[in-house]
Amino acid sequence: MGPDSTGRNGRPGVSRRTFVAAAGTSATLGATAIAGCVGRGQRPNTVVMTAATDVEGIMYSDGDGPSVQQALWDAGLDEDIRVDIQTVVSDSATRMQTTQSALEAGRAPPDIHLMDSGWTVPFILRNQTVNLSENLSDDVLQRVNDDYLEAILETARHPESGDLHALPMFPDLGFTLYRQDLIEDAGHDTSGWGTDPPSWEKFANAVSDARDQAGLNYGYTTQAAAYEGLSCCTFNEVMTSWGGAYFGSSENLFTAGERPVTVNEQPVIDAIRMMRSFIEGESGNALDGYPQICPSPIVQWTEQESLSPFAAGNAVSNRNWSYAIAETGTEEVFGENLGVMTRPYAVSEEEAEYEGTGGTAAALGGWNLAVSPFSERQEEALQVLEAFSHEEVMLTIFELAGFLPPNLDLVGEANPDDVGPVARYGDVVNSASENAIPRPATDLWPEQSALIYQEINAAYRGAKAPESAMNDLAEELEQSEAEVQSNGN
Repeated sequence: MGPDSTGRNGRPGVSRRTFVAAAGTSATLGATAIAGCVGRGQRPNTVVMTAATDVEGIMYSDGDGPSVQQALWDAGLDEDIRVDIQTVVSDSATRMQTTQSALEAGRAPPDIHLMDSGWTVPFILRNQTVNLSENLSDDVLQRVNDDYLEAILETARHPESGDLHALPMFPDLGFTLYRQDLIEDAGHDTSGWGTDPPSWEKFANAVSDARDQAGLNYGYTTQAAAYEGLSCCTFNEVMTSWGGAYFGSSENLFTAGERPVTVNEQPVIDAIRMMRSFIEGESGNALDGYPQICPSPIVQWTEQESLSPFAAGNAVSNRNWSYAIAETGTEEVFGENLGVMTRPYAVSEEEAEYEGTGGTAAALGGWNLAVSPFSERQEEALQVLEAFSHEEVMLTIFELAGFLPPNLDLVGEANPDDVGPVARYGDVVNSASENAIPRPATDLWPEQSALIYQEINAAYRGAKAPESAMNDLAEELEQSEAEVQSNGN
C-alpha cells in the first residue's frame, strides 16, 4: 500500500491542493487505460512500466517543468530509451490480479511491473521476476543495499536466498497528521508529539476538545473500509500499538505455516473496542475513557475520502501517508500549523508480550519495480532500474509527488523550498522508519489479508462483536496456515 493506491490524479504544474481536490475522480474510472504505444505498436527502445495515474502524472513534463523521465536521462539512462506508462487501476488488490494475469500468461509488455511491497514476495517465489542480484552491476547493488531503507528492501528480496528481485521505487510510512494550532488552542500541549506521540487516550481527548472548541464536523479521520489498507496498515498500526499481532512476535512475519495465530487475544480485542468507541461512542463494545472522535462513514473510507475533510479544514486529525503531508503542509493549506507524528499507543514496548509490538508504530507501505522475465527488453528495463537508483531521480519523485525516497537520509538533507513540506518533518520520518511495521508478506498474505479486513471491518461496523469476529478470524487463519503444513511447504 501507500500513495499509489489512493486513486489520486494529477500532473506537474497542478498545485498540490488542486491535486487533492481532483483525486476522487480518477478512482472511479475503473477501466484500464493505456498510455503510449504498447504491444505490437511499441516503439523501439520503449520500456513499458505499469503504474497508476499518480505516477503517470509525474513521469512526463507538460512543458519546461521537471519530470521523472528527464531525471532518468540526467542520471545516465540512454536518451534513446523512453519509459511509457501502462496505466492501471489504483486499487492494490485489483493491481495484483492484473499483474498476476499478465505474468501467468507470459505476456509482455509490460516490461516493468510496479508491485505493492505487500505482494512482491509471492511473485518472487513463483519465479515471475528477474533476479537483480545477478543482473545489476556490483556498484548499483552496493548503493542499494547500503543506502535504501532495510524494511522496504526486505519486501523486494527472495525470502530464502536473500537475492534482490525488485528495486524499491518509493517506500511509504503511516503518519498521524493533526492541527497543532487547534489542539493547543484547546489547552493541550503538543510539544514533543512528533517523535514521542501521546497515549491513545490523551490523543483522543485532545482531538475531541479541539473539535468541539473549533466547531468542526470531524475529530479524527482514517481508513477503515474493507480493503487491503485496513489489514496491512491502519489496523496493523492500531493493533501493534496495543501490543497485539496477527502471528505473535515479528520473527513470524515472513514464515507461513508453523506460527501461532494470535488475533483473538485481548490486546487485539481492546484495539477494536477502542476503534468502536471512536466511531460510536458509548456502546456495548466500547472501551471506557475513549470519546467518539471518528465519523461513522470511515468504515467505507480509503485514503482520499479520509484526507479530503482534513485538507478542507473540517477535521482535527487524519491518518495517512507521506503524500498527505506534501498536500496539507504548504502555506496555502496549514503550513507550520500542521503537526505530524507516528501513531499514538496504548501499551509500551516493555509492557507488550510480543517482540515488535507495543509503543508507537508506522505501517510500511510502498512500491517496488520488478522486471518481467518475459520481457524482450530486459537489458533496457535493467538500465531504467539502474537510473531509478540515483539520488537525483529519488529527489525528483519526492519533489513532484511527495513520495519518500528509498534512501531516507535524503529527507533530512533536502531543502523544503526544493522538495516541499515533508522535509520539515525529517525527524518524524526517521522515527517512523525506526518504528515501521511490515505486513506478514508471505505468499499467503493476499488470501489472509482479505480474511482479516472483512472481519475487522465487520467488527468496526458493529455487525459482529469484537470477540466473535476475532474468534472467527483465528479459525480462518489457522486453517490457512494448516494448509501450508499439509502441503509440505
